[in-house]
Amino acid sequence: MLGLETCRPEYGMIFDLSKPLPAATWHDVAVQSAIIEGKSCLRVTLSDRAAQGTYGVDYVDQPTFLQLPVDFMNGKIEVDILSRLLPDAPDYARGFVGLAYRISPKADHFESVYLRPTNGLRLDPPPPRDQRAIQYFAYPDWKFDRLRNEEPDGPYEAAADIAPDQWINLTLEIDRNQLRARVNGALTLDIATTKADPASGGIGLWVDIGTEGFFSNLRIERR
Repeated sequence: MLGLETCRPEYGMIFDLSKPLPAATWHDVAVQSAIIEGKSCLRVTLSDRAAQGTYGVDYVDQPTFLQLPVDFMNGKIEVDILSRLLPDAPDYARGFVGLAYRISPKADHFESVYLRPTNGLRLDPPPPRDQRAIQYFAYPDWKFDRLRNEEPDGPYEAAADIAPDQWINLTLEIDRNQLRARVNGALTLDIATTKADPASGGIGLWVDIGTEGFFSNLRIERR
């Protein structure tokens, strides 16, 4: 069972996220069904092992996602996301939640776009946090800290009009090394040359430390 609700060319693939998908692979995450504001969804958090592990090894821009059995290189991925901080979240937690894509068979290479909702403009955070609400990275070589240190003026993170505990639509448009990310329809990242070679791979529902992420209405169009 793939968990597909619809698979027609004019709609792409629409995933039923009302319950954990039997054919999915769990990479250091815990997954359960949930209903938030009347919307059926999946709740994804780090596994206990990952959450109690080592910074930069077990969490922070690591392969921590529910991987779906889809082969994807180019196209569009769209999902509704809601993020909350857990009671034991560390001070640096920002409600990290997003999508991984082009996941290699061993999950040792992938790309990702994630949100930091507590850095969203709706909360009026101080600078520079107000410009760090959405992030691209490429695992394992180009995580957020290297991108920020080596290319501080690069297009890999940006402001977004978001906040925690609110449903957010995240849409990724991917064409080889080009990436556009839209948040609630607004273009927020526009990257002409991403940091990984294009390759077919899986798609994941990604979370990081201190976060419970809720995912609904996942659509995938391959091109």
